[in-house]
Amino acid sequence: MTTTFTDIPVLDVSSLLDESDPGYRSAVEALGDAARRVGFAQIVGHGIDPALFDDLLAATTAFFALPDAEKHRVHIANSTNHRGYVPPGEEVFSAGTVDAKEAFDLSVELPADDPRYVAGHPLLGPNQWPDLDGFREAVTAWYDAVFALSRVLLRAFAVALGEPADRFDRHVSAPPSQLRLIHYPFDPTAADRPGIGAHTDYECFTLLRPTAPGLEVLNAAGSWIDVPLIEGAFVLNIGDLLEIWTNGEFIATTHRVRKIAEERYSFPLFVNVDDDTEVAPLPAFVRDGAPTRAPVIAGEHLFAQTAQSFRYLQQRLARGEVTLPEGAHPLATFGRKALAAN
Repeated sequence: MTTTFTDIPVLDVSSLLDESDPGYRSAVEALGDAARRVGFAQIVGHGIDPALFDDLLAATTAFFALPDAEKHRVHIANSTNHRGYVPPGEEVFSAGTVDAKEAFDLSVELPADDPRYVAGHPLLGPNQWPDLDGFREAVTAWYDAVFALSRVLLRAFAVALGEPADRFDRHVSAPPSQLRLIHYPFDPTAADRPGIGAHTDYECFTLLRPTAPGLEVLNAAGSWIDVPLIEGAFVLNIGDLLEIWTNGEFIATTHRVRKIAEERYSFPLFVNVDDDTEVAPLPAFVRDGAPTRAPVIAGEHLFAQTAQSFRYLQQRLARGEVTLPEGAHPLATFGRKALAAN
């Protein structure tokens, strides 16, 4: 359970890149400690080429500078598997607050003849791509590099939990790990209020690269703690699935983005496992007399949370075109804010 932390730990993960490194065990312990105490960390020493981020930022800036009509050509509602442009006001968090942002969502690229896509899977299949030179190439190169880092960290989390390093590997063949390109426009009248509402992330964990400050994390005392911008660092935070797998030993820490005047770009990769993975508390974390978290199916949980926070999916639910999985959790079920409410 996260504590009344007042700052976010900074972890050098260079030793995690080679499991034979003499510093591997101590780096794993530091990662596990941050997950237990805070649920957030900033990681450096990750080894990702800075040029990949420069190319990503240039491509993203060019996309969001396009006329609205061009961006709407790849509107997310044109997709049957939740890929594409998300205009301001499309996504709603935190009791109906409208987020002051626009985004572009993509995930693992599967061909249009993949049986899961053909069968109508709501989260798997091909991406929508804008007609913009170099955009697909820059975004895909970044996705591949950060996804590879996420596999390294998932193995380290397994070791931190007392499991074999490959404990989760069998669940990562084609996971719907979503990359979001998010743009918070310049707003000279911005007040100190949320730009994206308080929430937890629905997957295992998140790797985020922002270009400006604004992210805040909720501690056990109910205080919002600032996550300072560290050049070149990723912000890592625990998501709902690791909270379930650890039966609450890791908490999907609630966070938000406060509204700031400066223009801000943000690039989270939401690290998931295969959509059909049953996520249930690991035996080591099921203790006599302690509550046991109910299992979820990873893809069903992701779709249920997504469908409750996007207007176009809410409309499809209302029309009966899609349905929520049986036993779907309401929004804000996990994390520090949910614990405080209970």
